[in-house]
Amino acid sequence: MIPAFGIAAFAAAGPLAPWRFERREVGASDVQIQILYCGICHSDLHTVRGEWGPCPYPQVPGHEIVGRVSAVGQAVTKWQVGDLVGVGCMVDSCRQCDPCQQGVEQYCDNGMTGTYGGTEKETGRPTQGGYSSVIVVHEDFVLRVPANLDPAAVAPLLCAGITTWSPLRTWKVGPGSRVGVVGIGGLGHMAVKLASALGAHVVVLTTSPSKADDARRLGAHEVLVSREKAVMKPLRNSLDLIIDTVGTPHDLEGEMQLLRLDGTLVLLGGSPEPHPSPGAFTFIMKRRRLAGSLIGGIKETQEMLDFCGQHGITADIELISAATVNEAYERMLRADVKYRFVIDLQTLSAPVA
Repeated sequence: MIPAFGIAAFAAAGPLAPWRFERREVGASDVQIQILYCGICHSDLHTVRGEWGPCPYPQVPGHEIVGRVSAVGQAVTKWQVGDLVGVGCMVDSCRQCDPCQQGVEQYCDNGMTGTYGGTEKETGRPTQGGYSSVIVVHEDFVLRVPANLDPAAVAPLLCAGITTWSPLRTWKVGPGSRVGVVGIGGLGHMAVKLASALGAHVVVLTTSPSKADDARRLGAHEVLVSREKAVMKPLRNSLDLIIDTVGTPHDLEGEMQLLRLDGTLVLLGGSPEPHPSPGAFTFIMKRRRLAGSLIGGIKETQEMLDFCGQHGITADIELISAATVNEAYERMLRADVKYRFVIDLQTLSAPVA
């Protein structure tokens, strides 16, 4: 086994703390990665606090991982020691079902293996995430990081980036498209950057007037304060796609009214409570659709990273030391970050005991 150390949750209510543990040995098709940076996703907090179901403790969160290959198995063909690579939200899937064969492993009929909180096929132990010194991953679930991008600011692309890129590609956003983005946070700010780079006209809907200037800096062409219904009315029947990144229950009816014929509202935020349902005629009269989307497949994630490399796109981040993770969690609950915390794992020290 490979000695590792990281920052783990030991209970739903307690703080994260240092922990020594072990990674599996490098198998024939495995890649060992020395972790340099890991983003902090809101789902990390929800998971370790048991808000999305039982959590196997101790649990090391983190699924926005960037690091360097430090060892490879004898059958590995895609990677070499020294490569700058990433690992996202999943580290395995069955690879046999229809979704896996179609390259959308996140929808695996038999359940993808999450980077943390899943069950490692090789050992039967809980998977442990990226707030740690090292990780071992099958080569098929490793991604190449563009050399021209800041690796720390790439880390959130492995979740926030692909989660917003996938619906933009699924609904074929490009020049001439009109895209609404609801919420400007970790996901929303990436949706604006990516939709704008694809050539779309981007309209940001926010409840915070203070975010208007920042939304325009990110690439938005219009910013509307969604609490002001009079401001929203001229936007009715005008958008092809709305990407809703908000993770709390809110009014979907008003958003649906903004869609033109055959428009789609895509939910990305994992609200623990149901949203009030739009009325039937909201769908019927304009053939509108309400959909959801979950991260993206490995091929699609590499496509996103390559696009970001070509266009110089990274996340807006605040780089923090490993010792300040608990403070970052509290600030994240207050929405006090623009727009993603990233842990510098080079500041992570091995526990004394």
